[in-house]
Amino acid sequence: MTVGQEVSVRSPRRRPLWVCVGVGAAGAVLAAGRLVYSGTFVDWWVGGGLLAALVGVAFLHGVTLEVGAGAYGVRYGSLLRRHRSVPWDDIADLRVHIQYGRHGEEYFRVGVLLRDGRTRRLPLPVSGSRDDRPDFDATLDALRALHRRHGRPESDHLVVISKRVAGRGIAVPVFLCVLLLAGAGLAAWFVPVAGATKEAWTSAVPCAAGTPSAERRECLTTLDAVVAGTEVGRGKRPSRLYFADGRPLDRLTVSRDGARAFRAGDPVELTVWRGQVRVVAGEHHVWRENFTGAGSVAVVAAALALAAGWPGARVLVHRRGRRLPDDEVLPSVLPFLGVLAVTAVWLLPLCYVHPMGLPASAGPLAWAGAGTLGTLVLLVP
Repeated sequence: MTVGQEVSVRSPRRRPLWVCVGVGAAGAVLAAGRLVYSGTFVDWWVGGGLLAALVGVAFLHGVTLEVGAGAYGVRYGSLLRRHRSVPWDDIADLRVHIQYGRHGEEYFRVGVLLRDGRTRRLPLPVSGSRDDRPDFDATLDALRALHRRHGRPESDHLVVISKRVAGRGIAVPVFLCVLLLAGAGLAAWFVPVAGATKEAWTSAVPCAAGTPSAERRECLTTLDAVVAGTEVGRGKRPSRLYFADGRPLDRLTVSRDGARAFRAGDPVELTVWRGQVRVVAGEHHVWRENFTGAGSVAVVAAALALAAGWPGARVLVHRRGRRLPDDEVLPSVLPFLGVLAVTAVWLLPLCYVHPMGLPASAGPLAWAGAGTLGTLVLLVP
């Protein structure tokens, strides 16, 4: 809203927000009264009241949030957050920033570009639909008019920061790239561990009669048991086998097919290795624990490293266009994604077959050399 030579913006739908604040206040009173009455925090009424109070505090911030502008500059804050002000002389330009929702929604916000290069996004006004876009545009025009009257704008051009423009920040791509590379490094570190574990399981032999207890972890011990019941998990819930009298253990997590194959009363033989049951053998079905091989882990590490190339390509394109105007659209990263896809075609099978490194034979070396050469050829413009 514009009043004379000033602009004041508040939340457009304040009545529902005040209702939520009232509910939060009632929740706080309920929690306090119940706490005095029961004398304990472990109470459903206390927990519900505190939750309502926290929600009310959040809505109190929203209902008292205000953005104002006058002859001095721009100020914003709420009852719960101290007001901040930015003089017009420190503001280089006012811009429009478009934020994108999970399902492609567009939210328009006003950004303040400071003369030191930093950007602050004002909490209000916000436009999330075409219905409130005219009010947003009117408020933006009023703010820009005040800036021209009392400040020194660097340009009369309205810069709109959307996705794929040079002025878009790269914090998210950098974070995603580092996160994926860290995951790739962790998976690569686990490759020899997975390979050694699977090799030890494959080469394990039954324990001899006189094997000491300390050495029985590395050999196979068999125990007899009776299935007392099964539980077939639905969705992401685990499937389990239950054993009679809780011997040698109460329950065991197995695959869904394994839980379906056994019935209550089935006599089974359990194979124990390194302190855990690895095999359940019945008359009609045998369940074995699946050990992930080094090749599968190496493929995961390589896939994560290749996936890091997508945000890395976005950072690279952004760095190349750092001298462009902030609202200039940057080139697409699809060519880089094509290179990554071609690289995955030869790299992932190679990692699966040779997870511990390339042998000295000519075949794998030629495979890796030809693939690397093809990737380099695609990277050359």
